[in-house]
Amino acid sequence: MALEWMPREDEQKDHLLHADGHWGTEAPCVVYEKRPLKDPQGNVVDGLYVAWICLNNPKQYNSYTTEMVKGVIAGFENVSLDRSVVAAVFTGTGPYAFCTGGNTKEYSEYYSRRPDEYGQYMELFNHMVDSILACKKPVICRVNGMRVAGGQEIGMACDLAISSDLAIFGQAGPRHGSAPVGGASDFLPWYLSIEDAMWNCVSCEMWSAYKMKMKNLISKCVPVLKVDGKWVRNPMIITDKYIEDGEIVYGEFKTGDAAKEARGFVKEHQPNADFELLDKEVDRITWTFANLFPGCLIESVDSIRQKKKFFWDTMKNAHRHWLAANMGGEAFLGFGAFNTKKITGKDTIDFIKFRQNIAETKGWDMEMFAEVLGKPQE
Repeated sequence: MALEWMPREDEQKDHLLHADGHWGTEAPCVVYEKRPLKDPQGNVVDGLYVAWICLNNPKQYNSYTTEMVKGVIAGFENVSLDRSVVAAVFTGTGPYAFCTGGNTKEYSEYYSRRPDEYGQYMELFNHMVDSILACKKPVICRVNGMRVAGGQEIGMACDLAISSDLAIFGQAGPRHGSAPVGGASDFLPWYLSIEDAMWNCVSCEMWSAYKMKMKNLISKCVPVLKVDGKWVRNPMIITDKYIEDGEIVYGEFKTGDAAKEARGFVKEHQPNADFELLDKEVDRITWTFANLFPGCLIESVDSIRQKKKFFWDTMKNAHRHWLAANMGGEAFLGFGAFNTKKITGKDTIDFIKFRQNIAETKGWDMEMFAEVLGKPQE
């Protein structure tokens, strides 16, 4: 079966960083904004700022395109060199997502089956993570919504994370044709038990903000739903500890009719999410930073970061080459399936058939790929 129905993009990508800047206002882009530092009473402090670096691609859940990666790099390098900036806030546009990783449309239509091009792109991605870990100001991840896949990885590169309690967190790589080697496999064994790190990396299971807090992977989660003037915590989550199948459950997702009812409530109210409490937490932290010696502050921050950087620097170049090579096979299938889900009705391949084909030593050609990809719906 031919795969001519799968869209492809042929215009060459530019992987160079240029002096003309990489920020914009029209999506998809990165918005860079200097906001005045405020004291606890809300008074503006003259001459001091907090830099907001905002992923602005809400229609695609703030997934980052090649140009957006450049914008993030430019943002953090600018923060490092701006004497008036106290701290950086890394966030996304809208109520639904901080970031869901790389732009799967771009991955599928341009980078798949172009391994060298993807290798150049991964050079930019590595530079993006480096720019966060090397930023000479502390970095707060303001998690306004989903932090998934590469979004989870660049979020974990930040120094602190404050989250909406509607956010979900997790990896997607092994389910969609990649691996969580953009930071997650380096950071998580440092943060978690080795088995928690293993399961989080490979299972593609989504964790709630409350579970992330319980696991000490974020600093705080706050409600963002305000109904009839009252804050309402995420109704989709079990927030009380109780015993289920012999284990303490906390922060897990509800199931059955309770989950269906809760999802309906969130769907109704999430478009009007109110980030007042989230932003108050961000302001509280930045004010704390402002009232510290800046040199002592960044030395303290860098000394903690160095542990993350050790593992990241050890593996980032090898992972860059594996990810490039993988674009010729499993990534082509995984990103292609996700990108064509509106055509086929499925966002993953037939994993069992794929494994059967491998067991039969079938060649990795278009005929074999067509057997495991969803077929266009009538």
